[in-house]
Parts: sequence; structure tokens; C-alpha cells
Amino acid sequence: MIAMQIAVRLAVACVLSLGLVAVLGSGPSAAQGGPELPPGAVPVQPPPPDGLPPQPPPAGTQFSPNELIDAGHRFFGGVSRGLATIVEKAVSQWGQPNAYVLGEEAGGAFVGGLRYGDGTMYTKNAGDLRVFWQGPTLGFDAGADGARTMMLVYNLPRTDAIFDRFGGIDGSAYFVGGFGMTALTANDIVIVPIRSGVGLRLGANLGYLKFTARPTWNPF
Repeated sequence: MIAMQIAVRLAVACVLSLGLVAVLGSGPSAAQGGPELPPGAVPVQPPPPDGLPPQPPPAGTQFSPNELIDAGHRFFGGVSRGLATIVEKAVSQWGQPNAYVLGEEAGGAFVGGLRYGDGTMYTKNAGDLRVFWQGPTLGFDAGADGARTMMLVYNLPRTDAIFDRFGGIDGSAYFVGGFGMTALTANDIVIVPIRSGVGLRLGANLGYLKFTARPTWNPF
């Protein structure tokens, strides 16, 4: 009887020991994994190690100038030297993007104005995402326009990081061959809208664009 009790106690002790080893063994591997992402937040690139600054996107996730120009030609229609020049200018200044947006927008202004748009954001390894954008403008600006818009997106860490408010970068405006580009930034992400369309917008303006997952009339 005593021998049986000793055997039972030894068996229980072995089970508890094995359970403790399993728990301790799984701890470090779980801690080594990256942070959990919220639903819909597909990573475009792996998160950097703790304490290190964000790394440039891997080459396999970036779009080359030829890929961007081909996509722009299909979207805007026809072949345009102006589009190629704009894309090459953006790539020379900010590098190769790891996402881009194709969409349409409309805006109007008389000193103060508004801009609304919607489109699809394309990535190489995280799928496509429908996006909407809106924002106010303020400055020496008058007129109205409707335009097809291509936006180059740099340093996008995950797809839902696009849903933010992006302010303009001073001195980033560039125009050639009927196309114009500016640059917006937030949280190390740079967005370069390239526009070509109908209408008239005169002067210069300051403003921002806010990207959302659903359409809204509120530009703020």
C-alpha cells in the first residue's frame, strides 16, 4: 500500500514537472513573435526588432519605375512622357514605393476648399484595399477640378497604416506635361499624389488629406 502511494506521488510529480517544462519552454518562443495585429491590419513588411528604427521595405515588396509607369498608362489612358517624368522624379527623391493608389477625386475652392476621392491601394504581398480620402485646402486658390489620381506610398508598415491624416511637405510640388505631384507625410509614411484631370485650379494651397476605410463628408 505504501509502495503504491509512493508510486502515485512520483507519477504526479513527473506530470507536474513535464507541465512546468512545457510552460517554460513555450515562453521564450512566444515572446519572440511579433506583436499581434488588429483585424484587417495585414503586414506589408515584418516589424523591426525592438529599439531599432523602421527598416526600408524589402526589395520584393517595392514597385519599380517601369511597373508604376505601366500601371499609370493603363489607368490614365495612353502613353504620356509627362507621367514617366513625374514618376522618375518621385523615385529619384523618395525611392521605390511599396504601395500605390489608383482612384478619382473632385475638389473645389475659393480661398478655402475641399477635396474628396476614392480608389484602391495595391501592394505586392498584402493584397488590395479600398480607400477613401478627403481634406480641406486653404490659400491662394480658386476653381474646381475632377481628376484621376495615382498616389505612390512609401514606407507603409501595414495596410491599415494608410488610415491617417497626412500633411503637405513644403517645396514638394512639381508639374510637367499636364501632370502634377505633391508630397504628404505622417509617421514616416510618405504619400505622393500624381494628378491629371479636367478643370482649373489656380495658385498654391496648403492642406492635408485624411484617409478612411469608409466614405465620409467630414474632411476633418
